[in-house]
Amino acid sequence: ISYTLQILFPQDVGDVFGIERKSGEIRLLSDIDFEDVGLYRLQVDATDQGNPPLSGHCKVVVEVLDVND
Repeated sequence: ISYTLQILFPQDVGDVFGIERKSGEIRLLSDIDFEDVGLYRLQVDATDQGNPPLSGHCKVVVEVLDVND
């Protein structure tokens, strides 16, 4: 199975999250700040190597908490 990641909201944040294509593990690529963006909506797509290939997707919601206050 191969995994890909799309950031659905907000659309203009750049490369904040990355995904390991073989395991599906999502990681931060840069720092995030509650005062900039408090919520991210991601879509993870999974595709197998069958003939024909089958695919599925799920939504991941990341809520950023302000731990300094």
